Amino acid sequence: MPDAITTLKDDHQRVEKLFKEYEDTTDRAIKTRQRLVDEITELLSVHAEIEELVLYPAARALSDDADATALERLEEHHLVKVVLAELQKLDPEDERFHPKVQVLIENVRHHVEEEETELFPELRAAFGRNDMKELGEAMEKARSWVPTRPHPGAPDEPPANAVLGLVTGLVDRVRSRVGV
Repeated sequence: MPDAITTLKDDHQRVEKLFKEYEDTTDRAIKTRQRLVDEITELLSVHAEIEELVLYPAARALSDDADATALERLEEHHLVKVVLAELQKLDPEDERFHPKVQVLIENVRHHVEEEETELFPELRAAFGRNDMKELGEAMEKARSWVPTRPHPGAPDEPPANAVLGLVTGLVDRVRSRVGV
């Protein structure tokens, strides 16, 4: 089982691949763009939730600097969730769809850069190998039940995010299966 940071970096690479696929599309690739945005939405929604449940609470307990960094990352998550929720309501042929995706991509790339250069090194230095593996295991377990869609109005800190996330994650998965 990979450790927490390896798990998150793998997600970062997967979303970057989807971003590049999206950027390679043309205005005529409406269905492809919608499919890619749907995949990006699910990946980012799950990724944000597992960070908010497991990683950020651990970071916030480390130091004042790590706490401030984690709080800034939470605010970035909120903004990404707002954009993702707006994209879910937009038709991919809407004139605002593509620019909104471009803004999303820019924001997520900025977030990833800061996370990988600021927060991850601090966590790696503070936690031992076993602790990082345990955090990674907890994130992988949470991945199976957290929400798969953005919920910008939902709590983003424990314990409220865990309680609500369990129910919301179930509802999201049912909605996806029935195509709603």
